[in-house]
Amino acid sequence: MPTKVDLTKKPYNLDQTAIAWVEQTIADMSIEEKIGQLFVNMGSSRDKQYLTDMAERYHIGAVRYNPGTATEVYDQNYILQTESKIPLLIAANTEAGGNGACTDGTEVGVEVKIGATNDEKYAYEMGRVSGVEASAIGCNWSFAPIVDIDRNWRNPIISSRSFGQDPDKVLTLSLAYMKGIQESGILPAAKHFPGDGIDERDQHLSFSINSLSTEEWDKTFGKVYSGLIDAGLPSIMAGHIHMPAYSKYFDPELKDEDFLPATLSKELITDLLRCKLNFNGLVVTDASHMLGLTGSMKRSELLPTSIAAGCDLFLFFNDPDEDFGYMLDGYKNGIITDERLHDALRRILGLKTKLGFHQTPKEKILPPKEVAMKQIGLPENKKLFREVADEAITLVKDKQAIWPITPEKYPRILLVDVHGVKGGFGELVAGNRPQAIDLLKDLLLEKGFEVEKHVSPEDSLKGLSAEEKIKNIAGIYAAKRPIKELTDKYDLIINVANVNPGTVQRIVWPASKGTPDIPFYIHEIPTIFVSVQCPFHLADVPQVKTYINTYDGKQETLESLVDKLIGEDSFRGTSPVDAYCGLSDTYI
Repeated sequence: MPTKVDLTKKPYNLDQTAIAWVEQTIADMSIEEKIGQLFVNMGSSRDKQYLTDMAERYHIGAVRYNPGTATEVYDQNYILQTESKIPLLIAANTEAGGNGACTDGTEVGVEVKIGATNDEKYAYEMGRVSGVEASAIGCNWSFAPIVDIDRNWRNPIISSRSFGQDPDKVLTLSLAYMKGIQESGILPAAKHFPGDGIDERDQHLSFSINSLSTEEWDKTFGKVYSGLIDAGLPSIMAGHIHMPAYSKYFDPELKDEDFLPATLSKELITDLLRCKLNFNGLVVTDASHMLGLTGSMKRSELLPTSIAAGCDLFLFFNDPDEDFGYMLDGYKNGIITDERLHDALRRILGLKTKLGFHQTPKEKILPPKEVAMKQIGLPENKKLFREVADEAITLVKDKQAIWPITPEKYPRILLVDVHGVKGGFGELVAGNRPQAIDLLKDLLLEKGFEVEKHVSPEDSLKGLSAEEKIKNIAGIYAAKRPIKELTDKYDLIINVANVNPGTVQRIVWPASKGTPDIPFYIHEIPTIFVSVQCPFHLADVPQVKTYINTYDGKQETLESLVDKLIGEDSFRGTSPVDAYCGLSDTYI
């Protein structure tokens, strides 16, 4: 199959006038302007001078920006489009809704939560709301949907960022999302080719491998990507993920040490994606600071190698002057041929033409601001979040006769905070948001329960000097308490696990003995374990008899959870992943 782009075919479907604009624009470019078009910048500032300098000095082809309010992002995007010689692709990260375009945008639900509804309507709505809000503030491209297939419960990247483990479900929901977001003119970029969810490593920090055979890949990830491509998918994000089976298939002489991640692999991007799957659209690399990429070769080599392999856009400068020089040198040294450079430019400009940039004045690319702001946070769209929660919350394991949970049966409830590694990026992002356990406590109090929140031994040491901690810690961790201290005081214990699935998703248990921190008491007192993020905690608490996944710990979701606990609503969610983690003891 041909590797050169055909702008008359999907996803472009351009007429001869539009194609002529693409060709003339390329012909009029200097080599510096051509090289600049290959970069997606991550803006470090919304200052007009900074934005103008990036556009004029580096001739960037696209942008992905830091989070901001709708007003901030709109103003930034207006500056970028009016100050750029060639209009830009401006990407949002609408993986869960419009909140990926602006901080005051509308979340519909993380992908695993949408998968748990078992209803493609909500995947469509997630795409539709994403498109409405992202396009209103000047975005025209999105790094979504995530079309990875979650087959490894230890995987830290897509624990909650996948529609599930079934390729047919992933394809169906991805197509629905794509339909919804394209209604507002947003170009989706499916990610992360050739597919995450098989390895348990994080390509931000390590190499990552899709270890499937070619036959297994064809039936799973290949099926998903083929279906999306047939439906006109405009762009794909290549992941820093190795796939030895297909690399070896296309080049049998390759040795293990020669395998490269898809972002640098001609075998995976050109031979598999372009030729075998017949993908005619644009390929963008995943972020270039990730070790899965940077651990492969020198930065001066990997920039041009990514383009030579078949990628069209390179995601993020490290140092703009340095990276621009590396890419330009790669062209001058022949790593990037004229043919490959111009093919990449045709794909980039082809999508810009598909968006109508060739016939739209720069000042008119964004809608009027007063109109745009009215599209953010529409009440009918905000209602979807609660509706998704009602349908998604999943009673995974139900092995004890406790329903319903009422103040008459279980008047005294103890809530126990279960957490993972504390600190780090997850807590930094969360900031001062209310904790799920505190929200749940308030909701249960409103329903007439007596509710106490357990203070762990670790928390009791907070505020003490180092000397005081040493004096107290031995006694705390050596203490053993009678079971009756729990059974006489409480009628029900609810463990609330709030572990960020994007970091280390395993529970970190304190070393204390005989305290409620660890659910050792399941045969002594009715116990419910609720995970409000990671759906795979049964691996660490196989003994619990009642296990629930809510997929997030936000107010509306917890309101829905309480309604289900007290019997005012039913559990309807269906786990889209193996919440039992492939372990026989988790079923007991």
